[in-house]
Amino acid sequence: MIYLANALILLIQFLFGAVVALFAFRLLAEATRADFYNPICQFLYRATNPILTPLRPVIPTLRRINLAALLIIWLLEVAKNFLLRFVVPGFWSSNAGALLLGVADLLNFFAIVYLVMIFAWALLSYVNVDPRNALVPLLGKIVAPVLKPFRKLLPLIGGFDFSPALAILAILLFETLAVAWLLDLGHRI
Repeated sequence: MIYLANALILLIQFLFGAVVALFAFRLLAEATRADFYNPICQFLYRATNPILTPLRPVIPTLRRINLAALLIIWLLEVAKNFLLRFVVPGFWSSNAGALLLGVADLLNFFAIVYLVMIFAWALLSYVNVDPRNALVPLLGKIVAPVLKPFRKLLPLIGGFDFSPALAILAILLFETLAVAWLLDLGHRI
């Protein structure tokens, strides 16, 4: 019976994670003003427009942050936690705890996404990649706002950019301190 529960947990996390990723990357593409004609951006817009377009008049965009997409991501994380309450033994938390776990999962998702993207960006800087590849300019556009403060803090040293290492360290500290605390608090409430 535990094997069935584990398979169900995996399916819930995968399905919700895939939909969250669509809306999260749409949010990041809009926030960083990524090229609308990039094929990846076109896919993101087409996949999420049926849900976001009706919400646009009701939920405004605030400083290039699509609040409707952010709300949908949070609601998906909360719904995932409500489903997991019935599948995972010992996962029970109150309704307020599930809402807080949604915030923690949202922050954790963005932290992991940025860890992967910054690491990929750092690796791509060491190899010769075709700049016309649709992923390269989009990745550069999304990680640039996170790396910018670290580049000001630590300029190039001998031609090497150590800002990705500092950004990764900061994200790991954020996950260890803030996200872990929110997850713990959400499970205790």
